[in-house]
Amino acid sequence: TAVALCGVGVTTAVLRPSVVSTLSSFSREEQVIMVKKRRNNGRSKHGRGHTNPVQCDGCGCRPRKDKAIKRFVVRNIVEASAVRDMKEASVYESYAFPKIYYKLHYCVGCAIHARQVRVRSAEARKIRTPPPRRGAPSKDQQNKNKEFAVKV
Repeated sequence: TAVALCGVGVTTAVLRPSVVSTLSSFSREEQVIMVKKRRNNGRSKHGRGHTNPVQCDGCGCRPRKDKAIKRFVVRNIVEASAVRDMKEASVYESYAFPKIYYKLHYCVGCAIHARQVRVRSAEARKIRTPPPRRGAPSKDQQNKNKEFAVKV
């Protein structure tokens, strides 16, 4: 309840202690079991008590290192359009252009927004095989290419 003090119009609220509910009144058979959305609870901590935070490259928030979505990026320092010009002007026959290596950390919200990961249905979340890599072709793909080359 609110009480006026000294007629000035200042009000204070009287707070009640919150009611604490316990599961002790339930027997073991009646206890409520919460549904688990993910097998690893969205983290890859597995036995560690604490993991340090990293900074999200999208919004700057601080997700835990094991929860953050990580991407390792390897890019050429020189743009693709300038590589041809530099090769023509270069004295050396074969020059390996330097690359820049950096690791990106995203929170879950930014990773979805940047389309690094997708929202999956309940059944699709149970599929734990990693998606095919975009870089080098897999062994199966190489074998298919060899078979195709032999036929042609």
